[in-house]
Formats: sequence, structure tokens, C-alpha cells
Amino acid sequence: MNKLLIILTIIFITTTSVCSQDKTAIESFLNGASISGIVGNDSETWVATYGKGIYCYLKKENKWINYSTSSGNLQQDFFYCITISKDFVWAGSSDGLFTFNKKRNNWQKRKFGLGGELGNWIRAIAYDNFQDVLWIGRFKYLTKLDIGKQKFSDYDLTINNDVKTNNIKSIKLDGDSLVWFGTEAGIHKYDKKKDIEDKTSLEFLSSKNGNFNSEGDGVSIADILFEKNNIWFALDEFVTDQRPNFNIGGIYQYNRKAIWERIDQTYGLKGNGIFCMERTGNLIWASLYQFDKTNKEQVGQGIALIDRITKRVRMISKDELELRTDKIICMYYDNESMWIGTEAGLLKIKIMNELARWKK
Repeated sequence: MNKLLIILTIIFITTTSVCSQDKTAIESFLNGASISGIVGNDSETWVATYGKGIYCYLKKENKWINYSTSSGNLQQDFFYCITISKDFVWAGSSDGLFTFNKKRNNWQKRKFGLGGELGNWIRAIAYDNFQDVLWIGRFKYLTKLDIGKQKFSDYDLTINNDVKTNNIKSIKLDGDSLVWFGTEAGIHKYDKKKDIEDKTSLEFLSSKNGNFNSEGDGVSIADILFEKNNIWFALDEFVTDQRPNFNIGGIYQYNRKAIWERIDQTYGLKGNGIFCMERTGNLIWASLYQFDKTNKEQVGQGIALIDRITKRVRMISKDELELRTDKIICMYYDNESMWIGTEAGLLKIKIMNELARWKK
């Protein structure tokens, strides 16, 4: 626990530039569960797992509810992503989209015809509260659900016959006007003022068209994080002896105009593969992995804390956070606590320092 207090003190000092006695608390939940997604609001935190269904934490009641085959209230246990609105919860699996109606207290499954079996592998979802629309990123194709009309529309985002530009990995909303669709070969920027069927509504950024400093043979977008003047892109790492420059990973800070800055192992990261990112104050939290060429697997390397102004990097390992693993799959900051989802359970770090809080 002494190590934890030291590292949390570092977090606060780096975030606020103020050295003070900050109160912290750490809690562990869902031990043994592989956490794949975390999302929440003022009253609830929803957690998707790969193997144990979906959990809902009710804050006022301090109570966990499990939806799974073992609980008899959900016909699937393996999920990749999750998002919520006031009335619904949506979770993506390899067998279609699952929707929870909060008023009716039940789940429904929808499968998609376009794309076959891989078209039902849902790896990213995002709810747009400005338009009351759900964006669904499938291994093949993008789908939009108009929630009011309950209308699903499918889109093919393929660029120059490269099928990977239509393999969706991440979706993030940028204010009220833009949506970014990350793929295995670059990222599509969508202007919501236009119909997505209009080719001028989409701009594609990849290393092959001069973006990402033209580094690497391709870029696979794992996560995206926004601030006022910059966008942070987290990349997958996938390199082999035959293709050492295929997906070189790292984090890129983009100034929304022309300047790209890559943060990688030369800055102090323990791995160039990135699972996800979150932000508290001036800190970017990035969960890292290193791609094992021999076993073709992602080896977790803990969390990097990156000062978004100076680019200074501090590493956090599982020992310093008393985790069972360095493989951190997802994170969620609720403006009071950082939720950290690992392959072996869920951790919650409460940050009491008011200056570390920020409104998304």
C-alpha cells in the first residue's frame, strides 16, 4: 500500500503542480473477470466482461447486479464493448448487438445480415445524445441506429479497395459536430452536418496519405481522446519479422491542423501497443502492451501517465496499483474516480483532489 500512496501522490503532483495531502481510496471488484468495457452516468456504472456477462453498479444502493447466462437474465456472456443512454444499454458481442431496455428490464438481441458472421462481431459502439443515434462498429461495415424510428442503416466505408478501412475498431464523438470511426487501416472523420452517404462528409486519415507522419505501413486505431486543441490517437502494435513496419503502434498527438507528434518507447513507454486512454486534468492515462512476435499475443505493460503539456512519461505497474496483471483492457474516468478494467478484475481509484477533476 505504501507504493500505491507514493504513485498516487505522483499522480496528484503531476496533475495539479500542487504538493498536498490528498485523500485517496482504492477498491477492487469482480475479481477474476476479464473486463472489456466500462461506462457510466451519475447513478450507474455499467461493466462489460468477456466471459461473465454484464454488471451494473448502482451508486446510491452500493449494489452490483449481474446479467449473464448463470443469472438467467441474459443469453450471452462474452462482450467487447458497452455504452448507455437514459433509457437503454447497448453491448456488442461476436453474435450481434444486445439492447437492455431499462423500463422493461429485459435484453433483446439483434443480428445483422450484411457482412455474414464477421458482420455480427461488434467491436465498438457509441451513443450520440445530440441526435439520439447509436453508432455500431462491426468487423465489417458501420451501422447507424436511429433510436426514435428504430431504423438501422448500414454503410460501407471501404477506401481504395482496402477491406481494412471498413473493419471498425473504435468510435468516438468529437463535440456535437464530428464523429471519428477508427479502423484497422486509418480513421474516418465524419461531418454530421452532411448525409454520411455524401462522399464529402467523410475524410480519411492514414499513414499512406501523409498523416501520422507517414510512419508505418498502416495504422490501426484502438482509441481516440479529445481536448480543445489536440486529438490523441492510440494505435495497435502488430509487427512481425516479415513486416517490421506493419503496425508500429504508439500514441499520436494531432493539433487538428498539420502537426503530428508520436509518443513511443523512446519517450519512456514500456510498450508501443495501446489498449485505451483516459484523461484527468493534465494527465493522459494510457494502458500499454507489447506485441509478442513469437506467440502472436499482446503482453500487458501497465499504465503510462503522460503529461499532455510536457510529454513527460511516468509508468505504473501492477505492483504499484496492487493489480493481478499488467494487462489493462479499458479505463473510465467518472470525474471522481478512475475505473481500471483488467483481464483479472476491476479497480476503482478515487481521486479527491478538486483540481484533478475536469468536465468532459
